[in-house]
Amino acid sequence: MNRLLGAGALALSLVCCRAQAQVIEFETNGLKYQTLTRSGVTVMFTHLGNHIHEYSIIQVAISNGSDNLYIVRPEDFTYVRPDGSVLIASSIKSVIDMLMQKGNSSDVVKLVTQYEATVYGNPHFKSTNGYEQRRQAALAMNGTKFKAAAAASAVAMVMTRLKPGDSTDGAVFFSTEGKPLSGGRVVVKTNSDVFEFKAE
Repeated sequence: MNRLLGAGALALSLVCCRAQAQVIEFETNGLKYQTLTRSGVTVMFTHLGNHIHEYSIIQVAISNGSDNLYIVRPEDFTYVRPDGSVLIASSIKSVIDMLMQKGNSSDVVKLVTQYEATVYGNPHFKSTNGYEQRRQAALAMNGTKFKAAAAASAVAMVMTRLKPGDSTDGAVFFSTEGKPLSGGRVVVKTNSDVFEFKAE
């Protein structure tokens, strides 16, 4: 009887360990990443070093290894500060509106340079439906403010429907008055899963 109970407890602990996905941390090209898999979907992120006006930015990569269609939106992302207050990711429309008013060529260079360094410098992720496709569409824009807005729209994560085997990437913007995101944690709540990352 004791052996049976012991075996049952072991089986239960293995199921619980599998149910609680583990956050994996790694470093590539000087950037610290966190990655987490739930229901076959993997979400990975890192902080982009500089801010753009009042926005702090994280770079996100998502891969659908499940057998189902998976929908993810920028507004699924929140940042929980150490004091418990929660920042909800800004809509890409608000970021573009700000850049249309205040954007300049240095914003474009800074945003694109930072983002491309993370996307092309990360050997752990290759996107099938992300920045490169959006960048091609944005290249046709003219004018400084339009180019700043186009750069943001090319870099920004948008609502995406990922078929099985598809992946995407994008920047998620948080309005922080230009202050860095630090000490808190990223939480992603989609329709079917919650990804809770470690505090930094």
